[in-house]
Amino acid sequence: MKEDFYDILGVSKNATEAEIKKAYRKKAIEYHPDKNPGDKTAEEKFKKAAEAYEVLSDPDKKARYDQFGHQAFEGGGFGGGGMNMDDIFSQFGDIFGGGFGGFGGFGGGGRQRRVKGSNLRIRVKLTLEEIANGVEKKIKVKRKIQAPGTTYKTCGTCNGTGQMTRITNTILGRMQTSSTCSTCGGAGQTIDHRPAEADAQGLKISEETVSIKIPGGVEEGMQLKVSGKGNEAPGNGIAGDLLVAIEELEHPYLQREGDNLHYDLYVSFSEAALGSSREIDTVSGKVRIKIEEGVQSGKILRLRGKGIPSLNGYGKGDLLVHVNVWTPKTLNKEQREFFEKMAKDDHFRPNPDSGDKSFFEKVKDMFS
Repeated sequence: MKEDFYDILGVSKNATEAEIKKAYRKKAIEYHPDKNPGDKTAEEKFKKAAEAYEVLSDPDKKARYDQFGHQAFEGGGFGGGGMNMDDIFSQFGDIFGGGFGGFGGFGGGGRQRRVKGSNLRIRVKLTLEEIANGVEKKIKVKRKIQAPGTTYKTCGTCNGTGQMTRITNTILGRMQTSSTCSTCGGAGQTIDHRPAEADAQGLKISEETVSIKIPGGVEEGMQLKVSGKGNEAPGNGIAGDLLVAIEELEHPYLQREGDNLHYDLYVSFSEAALGSSREIDTVSGKVRIKIEEGVQSGKILRLRGKGIPSLNGYGKGDLLVHVNVWTPKTLNKEQREFFEKMAKDDHFRPNPDSGDKSFFEKVKDMFS
């Protein structure tokens, strides 16, 4: 089992944003690679802390994690998992106030900053069957990549750090502030040479087929992340992510409610009275159900495990079949005479508490 994010940071589920940030800072300092050179165990804990913070520091991701646990990040996830050191240094340096200060070269003046490319967003339409069973989609995406032949050189303004440091003398003493380099935009590099098809950053548009694994149980509006499949960044930057928003297509017969599905089954008056069997659609194929004689309109038949799988891995929902007795709109002479005769019969009068079944025997005789 994957370790709980709250346990990794050593905070409770009720921890505030400030408490989560403080706990992450403490763990990151303790297990920072510069403080633990060559220690793979410390490096792994450093990565785990960063992954936990990425999720718990984001209100939307935290809410999904609280609801679904690690299952929420399977098949591309909702923003967690698979983080590398470049992701961590580029995304979380701000938590240390301008860099991972104090550790050989990872502060504001040593390590070259890695700019991350912009994210891309797409919508994927899924049928109810695909949502129920999980699916792998291959999507064509137009993204920016570094144009072949593009070369970069270290920015002469910031010497490759991506940051400009300014020291000001005040009445309180010397104050140091940092800002993004205006020459390279924080990348630490500028273009040395670029081919004709490249833009000002040395990038060009390329179409790529991306495979997206979508787990069963996703819902309308959920967002999955495919790491590194967004736009690339210039120079030594890292690629952004592809954010995939889920859209549910309407099913012709089934209605979804959480993990359960609803199906409206219309039966004739004769079927309701005499009993019958009917074949209905489910997300896993057709099934035949039995309709007991004397079934009342509004009866709900529950087919267990025929609904949508839960994202947290706790089984599947059910399929609820709502029985609706269809009243005929037109009658022939023989049928009309029968119902006129039965109109005065006590067995035709609504009596929910009655256990008398002789009415159904009359109907059987009439329609047999």
